[in-house]
Amino acid sequence: MPVKVHLWSGLRSLTGGQEVVEVEASTIGQMLRALEREYPELKQTIAAGVSVAVDGKVYAYGLTEPVGPENEIYLMQRIKGG
Repeated sequence: MPVKVHLWSGLRSLTGGQEVVEVEASTIGQMLRALEREYPELKQTIAAGVSVAVDGKVYAYGLTEPVGPENEIYLMQRIKGG
């Protein structure tokens, strides 16, 4: 099913200026793979590590977490700390 993914401003140049893109997915992992297929320019960024916020909850590693058209989804830079 299609999900809408909001992108941070630095990625928009890699998707033709789009702030929100739509891909077919039912889990976070499927969504990330679909983003890489639809927008190959995102592959390096996703491989380097991203976080995904679903309805305000941030997932750094939850690839099996379900997503659907009713969810508000944001692709975010992974926050690194020390």
